[in-house]
Amino acid sequence: MPELRALQPARHPSPTAKATSLAYLIFERPDFGPAESFLTDFGLSVAHRSEDRLYLRGTSAAPYCYRIERAERPRFVGMGFTVAHRRDLEALADACGSAPIRSAEHPGGGECLSLLDPSGFVVEVVCAQTPVPEQPHRGPLHFNHAGHGRRINGTQRPPASPPEVIRLGHCVLEVADYQATCGWYTQHLGLIPSDVQVLPDGSPAVSFLRLDLGEQAADHHTLALAQGFMPLYSHSAYEVVDTDAVGMGQRVLRERGWKHAWGIGRHILGSQIFDYWQDPWGDKHEHYCDGDLFTADRPTGIHPVSRDAMSQWGQPMPRSFTKPRMTPSAIAALLRNLRRSPDLSLAKLMTLARLFG
Repeated sequence: MPELRALQPARHPSPTAKATSLAYLIFERPDFGPAESFLTDFGLSVAHRSEDRLYLRGTSAAPYCYRIERAERPRFVGMGFTVAHRRDLEALADACGSAPIRSAEHPGGGECLSLLDPSGFVVEVVCAQTPVPEQPHRGPLHFNHAGHGRRINGTQRPPASPPEVIRLGHCVLEVADYQATCGWYTQHLGLIPSDVQVLPDGSPAVSFLRLDLGEQAADHHTLALAQGFMPLYSHSAYEVVDTDAVGMGQRVLRERGWKHAWGIGRHILGSQIFDYWQDPWGDKHEHYCDGDLFTADRPTGIHPVSRDAMSQWGQPMPRSFTKPRMTPSAIAALLRNLRRSPDLSLAKLMTLARLFG
């Protein structure tokens, strides 16, 4: 039985605040045109645009789930989480020594606090956002199971169009300073570990963190952190209504010339049926459905990490999915963090490279 031999991830006994949702992601792009083309083909819709910002949404009541800011170079900036009360913002401001609470200047309004996690990602915390009317989306298809027919004298004909993204589900990041970063999210946003994949030395390789919503069920993970050699965006995931929506997404995105990354398959940890695609800058975006839901009393699972542990069926995870882009700046970061980070060693990086390429 594998054992976690590290302080993190662990539930914090008294978190500063408890996040209630992952609200949005923030990217910088030099050109809105290709970004909008990919994301609308992917199934998001434009919520608002200005000269310097583009906002996209799903069909849920969230005002937006994807914000793009104009910049010379493309990069992932960070995430927005919601909390229930202004006092949560005040507690976070006191605990993290942040800039003052301010009015949010984005769709949905509310009040906002901007923080930095230990890996340098921006974390905006928002309360009192105004929801927007939900947009219609098709319902899940009814299946005829062996010995039990629900659909009589009917056919299955889902529309041949981009699948309607319902909401942002989760984000996965790679970090060099794993212990400090994971501890920050459990301490300040109250995230709790659902499952942890550990290396042979007992250190965490991937941890899946969920919201603590008490008796209300939460997604298996809202944020996942993977041990890497520098802070990197791995991918983000967006829920669609059913498996046919995942499959139709693959058809539409392939026909429109976008680059496929991995899928279709079903994950083991989280159980999602998944399919991954790359945007014009190579950043991965996942369609998923049928993910696990856990209440707060579900204990943490500990598992050995391996390539085979990534999916139950479907295409094996290609090595290109986790292969880093070894640019001169990435090599410099690798050498710098090997010297600096207590979570990194050459042996650990060699083990990760053997496992994931």
